[in-house]
Amino acid sequence: MIVTARAPLWLRDVLRDLDLGSPFGVCSNGAVVQDFEHGRALLHHPLSAEVAVRLIGALRAAAPGVAFACERESLTFREPHYVPMWPTPGMSASGAAELFVSEPVSKLIVQHPNLSQDDLHTLVRSICGDEATATISGKQLVEISGAGVTKAYALRALREQLGVTPNAVVAFGDMPNDIPMLEWAGRSIAVANAHPDVIQVADEVTGSNDDDGVATALERLLFTET
Repeated sequence: MIVTARAPLWLRDVLRDLDLGSPFGVCSNGAVVQDFEHGRALLHHPLSAEVAVRLIGALRAAAPGVAFACERESLTFREPHYVPMWPTPGMSASGAAELFVSEPVSKLIVQHPNLSQDDLHTLVRSICGDEATATISGKQLVEISGAGVTKAYALRALREQLGVTPNAVVAFGDMPNDIPMLEWAGRSIAVANAHPDVIQVADEVTGSNDDDGVATALERLLFTET
C-alpha cells in the first residue's frame, strides 16, 4: 500500500501503474484514505478552517514573507508568491491563503524564502501546539495537518477495517513524516539515504532509493525469511 504526503490526484495513476491489488491509498500525510476503486474518501480528517486561519495569522506575524498552499482532497491551491517545488496536478494561484482555508483543508503547506527548513519547522510546531500536527516530507516545506493526524493514524483506522494486526505490517520510510508510521508498524525499514531521524527509529536499514533498497528488502522478506 502506498502511504504518502501527496494528494489523491497525484496517486491515482501511480496505483494504476503499480497494480498492487489494493484500491486504497493513504494520502496527504494520513488526512485522507482514498478508495480509488470507487473514487471516494474512505476516511477524511481535515484541518479545521478556524485553526487554519489562526495558524496563518500567527505565522504571518512571526515570519513575514511566509507563503502558503493547501490541499482539499484532490484540489490544490497556492498563494501567488508560493513557489512550487515540482509540477503539481491541479495547482493554481488562488489569492490569499485566508480565502482558500475558509473551509477545512486536508493539509496546509508552509514555505519561507529565507528561513531554513529546520527553523521553519521549529516555529510552525511551536505555533501549532496541540491544535495541529507539523511535519516534513521533502525540502524547503513544512506541512500542517489536523491534530493527531499522521500516516500511523490513517493506517490504524484502515487496519481495523481490513482486519490486519500491527505486527503483520512492514513499513518503509525516508522522511520525518514517516516516523509515526515506522514506530507503529510491527517492522520498520529505512532506506540508506533517509533522514537521520528516520534511520534512528527504524528497526533496520536497507539500500538507498538509487540502489533499489525497498525491492531488495522485499525480496529478502518474501523469499529468504519465509
